[in-house]
Amino acid sequence: MLISIYVFLPLLIGLMGYMLIDGIEKGKIKYVLVASFYFINLEANLSLPFFLTLISVLLVYVLFFPYLKHFRRCLMCSRLITVLLLDGVYLGMLLSYDFLFQKTSVILDLLLVYSFIVDLLVVSLL
Repeated sequence: MLISIYVFLPLLIGLMGYMLIDGIEKGKIKYVLVASFYFINLEANLSLPFFLTLISVLLVYVLFFPYLKHFRRCLMCSRLITVLLLDGVYLGMLLSYDFLFQKTSVILDLLLVYSFIVDLLVVSLL
């Protein structure tokens, strides 16, 4: 994984999460497999809690995504809101995991903010 070698690369959790949701919605098995493989590889290489990204993406898909039907006409709005929700829910779950198990998985610094900004920019360019 390039992220373990070059630490300045963004995590792209929101992009892959949107890809997973889009694959589930449209029945594209390739999107689901690529996003799932990316998440498992990311978690294994960065020593993050296992399957936390998949669980957070599925939570966003079940709890929030059905209510975004108002934004389906504006594809850009739907993508940006979904990525913001995905990044926010994942960060919240990761911080909750750290609090519950007294661990330090992620340090909130500018590199994480950079990763979220690049994630939003990449999704807006699609």
